[in-house]
Amino acid sequence: MAFWARIHVILCACLLSSFAWAQSGLPVKKLTLAGPAAGVSNALIHLVASNGLADIAEETEFVLWSNPDQLRALTLSGKADFLAAPTNVAANLYNRGVPLKLINVSQWGVLWMISRDADKKTLADFKGEEIAIPFRADMPDIVFTHLAEKQGIDPRRDFKLNYSATPMDAMQLLITRRVNHALLAEPAVSMALRKTKSFPVSIIAPELHRSVDLQQEWGRLMSTEARIPQAGITVLGETANNAQLVSAFEAAYARANQWCIDNAEACGKEVAAQIKLLMPEAVADALQHQNNHYATASAARSELEAFYQVLLKRQPASVGGKLPDEGFYFSASKTQQVTE
Repeated sequence: MAFWARIHVILCACLLSSFAWAQSGLPVKKLTLAGPAAGVSNALIHLVASNGLADIAEETEFVLWSNPDQLRALTLSGKADFLAAPTNVAANLYNRGVPLKLINVSQWGVLWMISRDADKKTLADFKGEEIAIPFRADMPDIVFTHLAEKQGIDPRRDFKLNYSATPMDAMQLLITRRVNHALLAEPAVSMALRKTKSFPVSIIAPELHRSVDLQQEWGRLMSTEARIPQAGITVLGETANNAQLVSAFEAAYARANQWCIDNAEACGKEVAAQIKLLMPEAVADALQHQNNHYATASAARSELEAFYQVLLKRQPASVGGKLPDEGFYFSASKTQQVTE
C-alpha cells in the first residue's frame, strides 16, 4: 500500500509541475539572445549552439551588437528577450524608462593595461606616456581615471590619453605601433597578445605584455574584493514578467557560463564560429585570465551600488543620473507576486 501511495504522490507532483509549466506558456516559440563581442556573450552563444534552452524555447538565436546605437535599437525595438550589456549601460537604460531587469553579473575582471614595456607594473609607471583607451567617459575610462586619482595621479596631466571608438580600435593602435600602451578589456587583450606573435602581424608588431590588472588595483585601492561588476545579462520587456522562464534561463546561463570556464578551447571555437572577428585561441586565453566570480543580480546588489556610486560621482549620465531602484534587480518571487 505504501508503494502505491508513493506512486500517487509522484504522479500528482508531476501533474502539478506540468500544469504550472503550461500556465507559464512554456516553451515559448522563440527567444532572441543578444550580446557584444566579449566574454559576457560566451554562455549565450553556447546556449544556442548546444540547444541549452530547449525546455523553455522551441527556437533560439544569438544576435551580435557592436556599438551603442545597435544596443539601444535592440532594447527599444523589442527584438531581443535577453541581452548582455555592461552593468552601467543596463542601469542607464532602466533609469531612462526602458523596461528591463538585470538578472546576473557574470563578468568581474576583464580590464588590463597592455604594454610594450615589460617593466611597467603600476599606473604610476606610465606617467608621461601615451595610452590608448576605448570609450571616452565610459566604463573603462572612468575606472582608469578613478584608480589613477586614488593614488595621486592626474590622468589628464600625467598621461597622454588617446581615445578610440571601440576596444578593437585601441587594440589596432597598439599592435601597429602607433601607441606603446593601451587599456583593453578581454578578449581584446588576448587578441592583441595572440596577433603580435602570429604571422604576418609579428613582422611589424612588437612583443606585448600584460601589465596592470585593474581588478587587483580596484581591490587594493578600494579596500574590497579584487573584482569589478562589469557586465551581465538583462531581460527585456514582457519576457521579464514570466518568472518561471527567466528563472529557468538564469539557471541555464549559469551552467553554460561554468561550461565555458571548464571547456575554454571548445567554448572559444563556438564563439569564434559565431563572431568572426574573434580568434578561438584568444577567447580561450581570455577565459583563463578573467575573474570567474558569478552572482545573481540580487546577490551582487551591494557591490553594484558601490560601483554605481563611483560612476555617479564621475559621470552621472553613464548610469542615468541615479541609483536604479529595487525594480531593476530581477527576483522570481517578486515577479510572481506582480503577475498573479
